[in-house]
Amino acid sequence: MEELTNRQIERKECVDDAIFNLIQDINPTSIEIEWDMEMIAEIREEIGYWLIERLKLCDEMTFSPYVERKS
Repeated sequence: MEELTNRQIERKECVDDAIFNLIQDINPTSIEIEWDMEMIAEIREEIGYWLIERLKLCDEMTFSPYVERKS
């Protein structure tokens, strides 16, 4: 089974942490927002769409590496 390298794992964590920090930074209330991977993943997809498809700055593996799961 293929696995992510340490560098790829660090990249994924960097992207997810940056998204969560953005959510915290732009929250206009004092209500605490809990870490929510579903929310983070949806936002990651939108950002990825812009960086990969629209702006053509990188590919998907460069933006947020992943391992394809075989069924």
